Amino acid sequence: MRIMRKYAVVYRSVLMENLQYIGNIALGFVGYFILIFVFMNLWGYMYGEPGTRIAGYTKEQMIWYVMVTEMIWFGARTGAIVNQVTTDIRGGNIAYLMNKPYHYTLYILARHTGEWCIRLPMYALLAVAMGLTMVGRIPGFGIPALLSSATSVVLGVTINGVFKICISLMSFWIEDARPFQWLYDKLILIVGTLFPIEIFPAVVRPFFKLTPIYTVCYGPAKLVVDFHMEQYSEILLRQFLYLAVGIGLMFFIYGKGVKRLYVNGG
Repeated sequence: MRIMRKYAVVYRSVLMENLQYIGNIALGFVGYFILIFVFMNLWGYMYGEPGTRIAGYTKEQMIWYVMVTEMIWFGARTGAIVNQVTTDIRGGNIAYLMNKPYHYTLYILARHTGEWCIRLPMYALLAVAMGLTMVGRIPGFGIPALLSSATSVVLGVTINGVFKICISLMSFWIEDARPFQWLYDKLILIVGTLFPIEIFPAVVRPFFKLTPIYTVCYGPAKLVVDFHMEQYSEILLRQFLYLAVGIGLMFFIYGKGVKRLYVNGG
């Protein structure tokens, strides 16, 4: 419990820091609004006549799906933690930080959580306002769906942060991990964010379900637009498994990187 207090302090300090820059966060609303407006017109053209379904989604469900996934994408950006980890390792500051009375990776994860805890709710309010005004309510969406999807969103954002940290820790061995970050981001963006898994050929869907795509964006958005308790249980189980695997991998990579520093004399 005493150990967790250290990370709680880091979380609160970052949270208070971000509260002072709400105006800067709100500037990102413009990009979100433009993107959603473009996709609303795109899906409106593709659906054509009322009552049409694409991959099992109505037009309203598809637009809400994109709204939720883009809310997660904009509200939980990881650029700050990625840059910090890469800079600390490449600049040598990691040799100083790894001797602090906390685990470096958990410190970074606490900072990341403090950042998205301000940004994500702001984008969620924007998404709800735009959705209700421009699309309408989601049929069947109630309190159980709200609570379940909120839990899934939090887990998805955390999983994404953990895997982004894992990729950044590769800087212990390679000069620049940004190409791998780019590949990971584009995979999440194209497959799980802009388009649901059902859009893609049936032969590749099982593969997507075995990747972070299923747990980061697709799962939470699917629960919003088409909530079923059975699917919630499946998504929640996969998220807990991925979170456990991700944290274990994060500790493993960091431990190997620290040993490499010791062997090479820091």
